[in-house]
Amino acid sequence: MTPAPAPRRFAGLRRAATVLAPVALVGALAAALFVGKPFPPRTLVMTTGPEGGDYARIGERYRDALAREGVELELRPSAGNVENVARLRDARSGVSVGLVAGGFASGADAELDSLGTVLVEPLWIFCRGLAAGSSPAEALRGRHASIGPESSGTRALALEFLRQEGLDGVAAPAAALAPGAAEEALRRGEIDCAFMLGSHAHSPVVQRLLADPALGLVDIPRADAYAALYPSVRKVVLPRGVGSLKADLPPADVRMLAMKTSLLVRGDVHPALQFLLLDAAEEVHARRDVFRDAGKVPAPEAVDVPLSTVARQFHASGKSFLQRHLPFWLWGIASRLLLVVVPLLAVLYPLARLLPFAWDWLMRRRIVRLYGELRLLEKELDGRPPGAPVDDVAEALARFEKRVDQARLPNAYAGAIYTLRLHVGIVRDRLRQR
Repeated sequence: MTPAPAPRRFAGLRRAATVLAPVALVGALAAALFVGKPFPPRTLVMTTGPEGGDYARIGERYRDALAREGVELELRPSAGNVENVARLRDARSGVSVGLVAGGFASGADAELDSLGTVLVEPLWIFCRGLAAGSSPAEALRGRHASIGPESSGTRALALEFLRQEGLDGVAAPAAALAPGAAEEALRRGEIDCAFMLGSHAHSPVVQRLLADPALGLVDIPRADAYAALYPSVRKVVLPRGVGSLKADLPPADVRMLAMKTSLLVRGDVHPALQFLLLDAAEEVHARRDVFRDAGKVPAPEAVDVPLSTVARQFHASGKSFLQRHLPFWLWGIASRLLLVVVPLLAVLYPLARLLPFAWDWLMRRRIVRLYGELRLLEKELDGRPPGAPVDDVAEALARFEKRVDQARLPNAYAGAIYTLRLHVGIVRDRLRQR
């Protein structure tokens, strides 16, 4: 009759691992799904700018890009940069994302993050009847100008520019108009000059104003000095003839001030939504501009607010494998699972490799301790002189033998137990001889 095969050496450990491994994985899954912010919301609120302005049109393109991923982007018009920053700072406003030009978010709360710069916004200063080569003071002194709506970036920058040029109180701001309204007022002669921040060179308003021979663009000779003194300001040059090559408008290169605009988010915006916004920014701002080359937006620049962790990862390595092949809501969950499961496996795998050796060491240590006790009994027997009573040693040996018989060790160590019993029998024989 063929004997039954012996149980496998670590059958008990494998049974325990079979139970514990699913429990650990389920725990990791629960942690990934329910701890923190695993599920990205399907709605987002963006503060833009004046209705009909560039920020509003850009917001519509962001809305279309996010809609393809199943995310609804609600657009809220504003007066401009100043109001955008105020809304982003206020957690009760419900606003989570917005475009803000450099210099307007200085000192913003630490909970705001930047996804990078997406625009270069020039400050356009159009004037009627501008003489060639006029300085800013000559062009603006005593003129009635629109310096932008209240709480707008145009107004804040225009007032600072007038102050630095010594024209505060000399120029006569007459209106707080958005770009479209300022264009109409300028053409009708209701104002002499108009400040506009943010309209890119290809915008319809700027193209019409540049092509109008009755209007001129104010040149700022000290633009380099402004860029050196104000970290958020840079100098840009509008090339001659950009407005109209046929009419040669403007008739000369024009030095201008510009600000880099960042896409800002609140720190509590879900990482998956931040990646979607960055992806949308690449699409929305991909077009080459007069002041910016194509393919460099969003740029990893922190103007006033530091880049978010998501933005740094995006700018450093682009999209991950999961982002390229999974819907955004699914890769958000998958990435969190990887963050939990991979470290867990990194810990469990070496433990699983070491556990059999630790178990083997423990079992052999029990056997060695039993052998140590048997050796002490043998020494006690050898130390008795011939004829001396050994009843106490016999009783101790009997108790020891009973302990050996009751020892519960895995079948893999049955051979060691039988060998120990054989040695117990040898000591018992010697005891009988005494």
